[in-house]
Amino acid sequence: MLNKSTDSDGEAGAGDMKQSWGGVRDRLRQSIGENNFATWIEPLELIGLEDGIARFAAPTTFIGDWVSRNYAEAIRREFARIGVEVDRVDFSVSRRRPAAATAAPARPIQSPARGHDLPGAPLDPRFTFDSFVVGKPNELAHAAACRVGEGADVSFNPLFLYGGVGLGKTHLMHAIAWQLQREGPALRVLYLSAEQFMYRFVQALREKKIMSFKELFRSVDVLMVDDVQFISGKDSTQDEFFHTFNALVDQNKQIVISADRAPGEIKDLEDRIKSRLQCGLVVDLHPTDYELRLGILQQKAEAQMQGNDGVVIASGVLEFLAHRISTNVRVLEGALTRLFAFASLVGREITLDLAQDCLADILRASDRSVTIEEIQRKVSEHFNIRLSDMIGPKRMRTIARPRQIAMYLSKELTARSLPEIGRRFGGRDHTTIMHGVRKVEELRASDPQIAEDLDLLRRLLSS
Repeated sequence: MLNKSTDSDGEAGAGDMKQSWGGVRDRLRQSIGENNFATWIEPLELIGLEDGIARFAAPTTFIGDWVSRNYAEAIRREFARIGVEVDRVDFSVSRRRPAAATAAPARPIQSPARGHDLPGAPLDPRFTFDSFVVGKPNELAHAAACRVGEGADVSFNPLFLYGGVGLGKTHLMHAIAWQLQREGPALRVLYLSAEQFMYRFVQALREKKIMSFKELFRSVDVLMVDDVQFISGKDSTQDEFFHTFNALVDQNKQIVISADRAPGEIKDLEDRIKSRLQCGLVVDLHPTDYELRLGILQQKAEAQMQGNDGVVIASGVLEFLAHRISTNVRVLEGALTRLFAFASLVGREITLDLAQDCLADILRASDRSVTIEEIQRKVSEHFNIRLSDMIGPKRMRTIARPRQIAMYLSKELTARSLPEIGRRFGGRDHTTIMHGVRKVEELRASDPQIAEDLDLLRRLLSS
């Protein structure tokens, strides 16, 4: 047992620990497949092995959490095979940033001020252009992101990506950063969330280092800010963001922004910032259609099968999932991961029956959930109006009536509150939603065409 061969502090000797981990790594490479090994195990560093606890440093919290959920038991099992008792596997984020996994062979981002990594958020090695599945709902966003990722001058600045949860905004942001590093290793690229921007700004104010903050953020070549809606209503942060934005644009430096809605629809965001954001290319990532969901599942299933030798997926299962789980790609991918894990553990083929049993809770939730965004899209398509007009300020009858119908269906088919529905309709007050709902209820009783439209839309949304 390795635990018997420890130094004076009770820890395994460095040589023994390295040798043990080397053996475990070799066995994991064989059992989970080369691609999974390179993505999840290769970046780990064993930093401690004592009292039945194996402690690892991971390059990001994301990777540590993923390995903990998906491979901790395999790691413990392989340690046991070589006679090392490991009861628990712990992960912490390493201070230094190891080289990215082979799935994303990008170079570290160099800081312009200090010669080491910029203080941004870590990039997920899985989120590259190669792993992004393109379909009609996201093809424009993908094409624009690829142009920015090439590193050459583009005709739009900023690039503003917006859409609901799980539609690929963050994936494209990470893919741009990885591609920029490959195309121009000397480029100073900073990716972070709007929340992190605010935190660093507040920290600089508290520590009286605001000039250092300004110099850092205004000396990058590419600034990428995720979830910019977070700074709405935060006046001081918005003011600094506006000046940083202007300084970079004046230097012809590229900016990429993402949010959950269009710039003009972000409540409590200053008009001058909205105007600036709208000067570039604003791209909407639409909810996924059946073909795109199936393509995503096919790609993910192929990757899963490389790491789960012997697991077979029956014909029709992916088509079934693509049809039934339609609201969120993350839920879709999570369902597939669960299926493969279960089939691998029990040694069974993934059939329709197994999928329905294993995913009963997800399928029930999917049956119940229709999103406001999906309702808005279906109503816009039915009445042949633009989605941006649906949530915009225009009041002409040809737009206002479909908008009220969408409000009514959002109230009837979702569990969202009236204030939440109002926020999804361009930040409207809940009393406006109440008025729209009452109006449609009245029209439904008196106008056969409205009643027919409502019945048709309900069927479309439930199919």
